[in-house]
Order: sequence, then structure tokens, then C-alpha cells
Amino acid sequence: MNPLLTLQAATLEVGGQCFGPFSLQLAAGERVAVLGPSGAGKSTLLKLMSGERRPAQGQVLFQQRATADWPLAALSQHRAVLPQGGDVAFGLPTELVIGLGRVARVHDPHWASIVRDAAGLAHAGHLLGRRFDTLSGGEQARVQLARIFAQLWDTRQGLVLVDEPLAALDPGLQCELLDSLDHYASTRQHALVAILHDINQALAGFDRLLLIRQGRLVADLPATAQSLPALESLYGVSLSCFTDRHGALVVAPLRPPRGKVPALSQPGEALA
Repeated sequence: MNPLLTLQAATLEVGGQCFGPFSLQLAAGERVAVLGPSGAGKSTLLKLMSGERRPAQGQVLFQQRATADWPLAALSQHRAVLPQGGDVAFGLPTELVIGLGRVARVHDPHWASIVRDAAGLAHAGHLLGRRFDTLSGGEQARVQLARIFAQLWDTRQGLVLVDEPLAALDPGLQCELLDSLDHYASTRQHALVAILHDINQALAGFDRLLLIRQGRLVADLPATAQSLPALESLYGVSLSCFTDRHGALVVAPLRPPRGKVPALSQPGEALA
């Protein structure tokens, strides 16, 4: 089968720094987590994938066609993006914020039902009718996720790109929305790419891991226990792992016991 998304030695320059070259392929239905230290270039990679930024060199192909050659309205019916910290400038009703995902469709007879169903899937149904600017950060995050759901609700084999979609949510809701994302993507055969900071979420809910460090793709691995040495190298930590009662792999960073941490110098003391 032809890949849904292809990056061919794609690079991007931001603030004098070169990111890439990135070379990878993504198939319809795949679930890919992007991991790396803060500032490593994860969001930059997502911007290349989405077509928001054109590569300085190389190519980015969506459905075998350069993203730069796609009309924006057509691309938005096949590719949805949830950026980190997406704000809405006005006090719009939540259903209109969710409905913004549908603006590329000239004739949209099922708008109201799709908005309602997308809100329900994002655990935001109870927020309909409220003004977006009156919501908490976690509530706004759910409404924005519902907007992405609405955008590709009636599309198959699209591309969903989300940047830290769970950052403002409590652990229970994070698990519920990961399940919602998985159900949404798998039933439509959408490829899902998510920037995450939680290694356990990446291992439990995704097929592949893209590891980014200093603007480079340093590894492209299956989301299995075999990825742990690469993850330790990526973050510069030792990881402990065990299997929970459901058979899922759980990892945690190893920290030195209390009392084993080197003492900090006191104010006025010279450093050795």
C-alpha cells in the first residue's frame, strides 16, 4: 500500500537552527508517539508533517502529493492538527469552537449532530452552550480535541496530528481521552501522531516511537520493551520497568535514594 505521509530528507530552519533531515513514512491507521526532551524539535517535526511549514530542503508528501501543492481547504478535510496551547481570541460558544473544524465544507447538513457527537467523544458534552473563555484549561483542552474529532468525523484514512493533547488534564481523564483518540482513529483508519511526554502513555497506546533529540530523528522504534535502552539514552536517565496486573509494561525513572544525593554548597561557600 502507498504510504499516507512521507518525509524525504526534509529539513527546516527556525531561528538559525536547522532541524532534520527527517526521513520516514506513515501508513493509514498507524499510531505514532513523538518523544524527546523539551526543545528537541518535536513541534517543528509536527509542523513539517502538517504542511504548516514548507521544508527548506527535501519533500513532505501527503497521499503521494507535496503538501505545498494541496489547496488548504482540501487538505483540511483530510488532515487535522491540534497545536500546543491553541487559544480562541473571542468568547465563542463551545459548539462554534468545535464547529470551526468543519469550516472547509461548503455544504454540511450534519453539522449539529457531528458537533454534538464529537463533544461527547471528547468528554465535553456537558460544556456545550457555555462560552469558551469561561472554561478552565482542562475544559478548553477537551473542546479543542472535540474540534479535531469534528474536522475528520466523516473522513477515512486521514491524518491526525496532536501536540501534547493531555497536558492540562488529570490522570483519569488522560486515560479516558487516550481511549477516545484511539477509538476515533482506529474506526476511521486515521493515522495518529501525538507528541507526548509520558513514556507509559506512549508504550501503552501507540505502535511506533519517534525519538527526537537536538533537532534530529535519532530512532524510529516499535513501542515495546525493546525500546527502553534507546529511551534511557534519549533522556539521560535509567529506567525501571515491570509488568502490571493487566500485562502492560510500566516504566519509571530511577532516582537515587534520599541521602545519596550530593549535598549542595551553602551560600557563600566556594565550589570544589
